[in-house]
Amino acid sequence: MRNHLFLKTFLCSSALLISAATPAQNYPSRPIRFLVPGAAGSSQDILARVLATKLSQQMGQQFVVDDRAGATGTIAIDIARTAAPDGYTLVAATSSLFSGLPALKPKLSYDPDRDFAPLSRMASVANVVTVNVALGVESAADLIKLAKAKPGQLNYGSAGNGSPAHIAGAMFDVLAGVKTNHVPYKGSAQAITDLMAGQLQYLITSPLIATPHAKGGRVRMLATTGTKRDPLLPDLPVLADILPGYEITQWWGVVAPAKTPPDILKLLHAEIIKALRAPEVRELLARQGAAAQPESPAEFAAFMKAERIRIGNLGRKAGISLE
Repeated sequence: MRNHLFLKTFLCSSALLISAATPAQNYPSRPIRFLVPGAAGSSQDILARVLATKLSQQMGQQFVVDDRAGATGTIAIDIARTAAPDGYTLVAATSSLFSGLPALKPKLSYDPDRDFAPLSRMASVANVVTVNVALGVESAADLIKLAKAKPGQLNYGSAGNGSPAHIAGAMFDVLAGVKTNHVPYKGSAQAITDLMAGQLQYLITSPLIATPHAKGGRVRMLATTGTKRDPLLPDLPVLADILPGYEITQWWGVVAPAKTPPDILKLLHAEIIKALRAPEVRELLARQGAAAQPESPAEFAAFMKAERIRIGNLGRKAGISLE
């Protein structure tokens, strides 16, 4: 009887150890949902589709991009936060949702550190100052001159309160000494549409959104918002040349729900890094004006925390309150 009980206990313990030790053994065995906190055509949608296509090829399983716009992107975040932590739900992290809002809004439905496991950044870019062609503005200096001549009459758009474009416009007002009006949208794709239609006069947005329309002559790009010229947009001057201290960058990454098994996270990270280093992926991103940014989970986590501090300081300087 003792031998029988010992054997039964041993077999049960062994089965538990095996199942606990190898949750990624058969992973992935079904499609993986890649939640995007934005509309189709947004920067995060474009990047997520590039990465999802490559990951599907590498891992032999479909990555399904699921766009969930609205509530400044928090709809997608809340879906991901409450999803099963089994590796079958990923979400595109954005600078707005994982740096901007946590730095500027005291109460959120999620905690980026507690609720999510970082994997890697996908890409980062300096934004571009973009204007409606009919505005007759040829340079950033011209835009500042016009804004001073028409205080409170120029409208700029953003992908929502606390988004990089919102912070960028607020910092423009502070450093240029002008007053313009912020118009929040559900996503940058809608904002660029209204810019082309003339309902907005300018927009500080990602080159992924602006460049195709600029090439088609539908909008005009005036300057970039980094600290030095963008090698992907070498003809554009830096806004900081005429507004010292101006710097706004935008980034996107990949996170999973917290408590996702470590070996699945390790596998996903390795595949994401492999995809981001693939020449064809880097070329696709470069065509959109973005630079691939593969990094370790620890590096990504540290970067996001540092960005929250930086954005918090910028927000206080610009007087942005998201109470």
